[in-house]
Amino acid sequence: MAEPVQQPPAKRLCCRPGYNATCRQGQRAAGAPCGGSATGQGESSRAHSPESLLDIAARKVAEKWPFQRVEERFERIPEPVQRRIVYWSFPRSEREICMYSSFNTGGDEMGSSGECGDETRLPFRRGIGLLESNCVDNVLQVGAPDPTAGASVDDENCWHLDEEQVQEQVKLFLSQGGYHGSGKQLNLLFSKVREMLKMRDSNGARMLSLITEQFMGDPRLALWRQQGTTMTDKYRQLWDELGALWMCIVLNPHCKPEQKAFWLRQLRRWSSMDVCPLEDGNHGSELTNLTNALPQGPPGNPDSLARTYRTVFTRAIEACDLHWQDPHLQHIITEDHYANYCYHDNLDSSLFDARGWPLWHEHVPTACARVDALRSHGYPKEALRLAIAIVNTLRRQQQKQLELFRNHKKELLHKGVTSITNLEGWVGHPLDPIGTLFSTLMETGQGSEDGASGSLCSSRRMEHPVFPAQRFLEEGESFVSLAVETALMGLGQQRVMPDGLYAQEKVCRNEEQLLAKLLEVNLDQSLVKIFQKQAVFLLEAGPYSGLGELLYRESVPMHTFAKYLFTSLLPHDAELAYKIALRAMRLPVLESTSASGHLSRPHHMVSVVPNRYPRWFTLSHIETQQCELASTMLTAAKGDAHRLQTVLEYIQKNIHSSSHIFKLAQDAFKIATLMDSLPDITLLKVSLELGLQVMRMTLSTLNWRRREMVRWLVTCATEVGVFALDSIMQSWFTLFTPTEATSVVASTVMSNSTIVRLHLDCHQQENLANSARTLALQCAMKDPQNCALSALTLCEKDHIAFETAYQIVLEAAATGMNYTQLFTIARYMEHRGYPMRAYKLATLAMTHLNLSYNQDTHPAINDVLWACALSHSLGKNELAAVIPLVVKSVKCATVLSDILRRCTLTTPGMVALHNRRNSGKLMSLDKAPLRQLLDATIGAYINTTHSRLTHISPRHYSEFIEFLSKARETFLMAHDGHIQFTQFIDNLKQIYKGKKKLMMLVRERFG
Repeated sequence: MAEPVQQPPAKRLCCRPGYNATCRQGQRAAGAPCGGSATGQGESSRAHSPESLLDIAARKVAEKWPFQRVEERFERIPEPVQRRIVYWSFPRSEREICMYSSFNTGGDEMGSSGECGDETRLPFRRGIGLLESNCVDNVLQVGAPDPTAGASVDDENCWHLDEEQVQEQVKLFLSQGGYHGSGKQLNLLFSKVREMLKMRDSNGARMLSLITEQFMGDPRLALWRQQGTTMTDKYRQLWDELGALWMCIVLNPHCKPEQKAFWLRQLRRWSSMDVCPLEDGNHGSELTNLTNALPQGPPGNPDSLARTYRTVFTRAIEACDLHWQDPHLQHIITEDHYANYCYHDNLDSSLFDARGWPLWHEHVPTACARVDALRSHGYPKEALRLAIAIVNTLRRQQQKQLELFRNHKKELLHKGVTSITNLEGWVGHPLDPIGTLFSTLMETGQGSEDGASGSLCSSRRMEHPVFPAQRFLEEGESFVSLAVETALMGLGQQRVMPDGLYAQEKVCRNEEQLLAKLLEVNLDQSLVKIFQKQAVFLLEAGPYSGLGELLYRESVPMHTFAKYLFTSLLPHDAELAYKIALRAMRLPVLESTSASGHLSRPHHMVSVVPNRYPRWFTLSHIETQQCELASTMLTAAKGDAHRLQTVLEYIQKNIHSSSHIFKLAQDAFKIATLMDSLPDITLLKVSLELGLQVMRMTLSTLNWRRREMVRWLVTCATEVGVFALDSIMQSWFTLFTPTEATSVVASTVMSNSTIVRLHLDCHQQENLANSARTLALQCAMKDPQNCALSALTLCEKDHIAFETAYQIVLEAAATGMNYTQLFTIARYMEHRGYPMRAYKLATLAMTHLNLSYNQDTHPAINDVLWACALSHSLGKNELAAVIPLVVKSVKCATVLSDILRRCTLTTPGMVALHNRRNSGKLMSLDKAPLRQLLDATIGAYINTTHSRLTHISPRHYSEFIEFLSKARETFLMAHDGHIQFTQFIDNLKQIYKGKKKLMMLVRERFG
């Protein structure tokens, strides 16, 4: 750089007044100047006493050696000499003492005036307090780091760095695995490094090397690599900061070649280790070396660049090849009046724009890394100058892109395919270029940067800094407005979605961080104009804008950014706000018919065409943001029918998640029915339309919220009015399953609460009921198994409809319905007072039933018993007809015996439905139909006995004996039952004589 390299402020030689002005306060004569050496400031007109030989000697020793070395080399040193050497070993600046006495950054503890604010916690301050209160009588008993370990005058650091302490602290924080605020402590260490760099203290690089060594030695790295798991997000962010800090260090504009060579060896060693984290957080990127795709140096063949895995240190390694010797760059960063008003070259590589202001053409993230490096190393003026040149370059490129698209618009729109001009998006980039430019300009605009380069030793900050670089601002423009415009340009850039979960999450996180910073800026009229200007460009810039007419399928969506633009522009330019928000609703990655597009780069850029469609890990978050944008527009458009209709159309076209559309429908419903106002019928209709789309989308797919959605839609339709309810019933087959239509829709429509809510008269009630009954019959025909009972219930009050539903059930009973459904409907018929219809349905159900011998707990047993009881109550003929069905369907002996006993207790037909007993003759067991049932029951007992004995175990012997006892009761119901049972027992003894213990139990019980 053009400015001479200055020594670190703390290492300026110190002496009494008249020899050096950085003397310790209280050790100089009253009124003596303190601002530089005698040679630098001019000879003082005031007389000063010369230094004593003791002070001169002690100062020279302290400049060259730490006091520790003095003690080790010389055995006996007089006490006065020791005290003077200790005094001169201290740095001359309290700010440096504060910096080395705590891991907290100076910025965290500085007041608004620039003076140290709440510094009482620092060891140095506590020590001074103890000394001044006479609690100790020697400064060596208290204080900061070792006060005698100051650096020599030839060193570039302010003080001795306790390397062992740094290593132990980092190792401790890493071992805590993210607990107890360890991440915060590590970030404080990184901030401490930045603080040292800003003081131009070489210990900053040394400290970062120590931190990096501990990070590389973290045992979790090897474990994660072995297990194939990813590191935690917070830990990953620490690695990102580590890589960014090394980028700052190697881009130090005043570092020596040997220093850079040493750092390069270190970085390559770390980067070559297997456990070194990769830049994208997951797997290697196919991007070539884009950091060095710069206009400086001889051009190379980009296709020959090796495509290797990129680690967190790769960019810093690449940055080691960068230099600051470019004359144009030197002029930009060192001169406030560097311009060429006669320069009118309009080539892309122009050094000046049409106004004569300097431009800097370089890979944008790399150029911004230079800005960050200048800021980090204590050159705020230079950083600001370069930042302004970069922003002006971006503006010029933006204008060129707009002109290029306008000239080829018809051709590009006809193709319908766009190109990605930036493989690396600026938002979410590892070097955070937009964040760097924004912070540089905002801090300058808010007056928070230090007053001037080269005077950073001063603890005071300029309250209202005036930078000559303001001449490169347009009329009415400020650094704040320039920062805002830069952020808008970066956020609106069309960029491809990166690979990997971490990289995609970083894109979202970085976007949210930038928007959070923008939200802190109060929009005045000048900023509104910038918003309008950038919004128009974003809409008209085609493939260069994420909001252009042409959008690549893999582009990062603009929903979050567009929501911010919409809310910012709405009070000032509603038409433009809606244009932005509606354009941003697109999500082409979910469009199956979208053109795939292709990746290409302009002629002056590296050509990279990777054929891949990465998995969108953040798609759920993106769809949520899309939904939030739509909800924001719906809320703002309340009361405007035209805008609501437009927003509805865009929602239906671009949102592909039924859950999110359902949320929008609910949001619109809530907004339309706020308690403090009358319902907004237009917004209610939008809510209903969205609900109808949800029904259509989820009709043939599984959705665990489907039942909730159906119920909500009926509620919404009820709120809209009777015509909406009638409409959804007329077109039910496109919206609901037959079960939903009958059990939820029709039932709700015919409920008393709906009639009361709608204030319907008799004629309207009847029309609505007819629609519901028609729906029910249609559903019953389409799905009789699940809808027949609901249809019968809904048609109870209409005889013709009820009869029609019953006939549908009879027709479906033969093939389409199972015994459970038929038994349920049969019981319903009995309950409604139709016993013969119930009997008919029960006999049909029996034909579908099959109970095996061991199903004595089958759920259909109660239905069988009920059917037999119903037949018995109706008369002998009905019982005679049902018993053959029972014998054919039921093979379980206990069930058959239960039916047999019930049939012999009363006379058929003599027990009415209301249990009124009449006298009559009992049926004989020797005649049909009970004889058939008795024989079947005895046969079932015999078969079941043999089946059970095949695999019986001793623990079931007692249960088996009880079973035989029940069998004997049934046998004895026949006139020759005693003989049959005796023969049965004898056969068992003969066949199963090997089961001696069991047969012994049989003989004991049955003889």
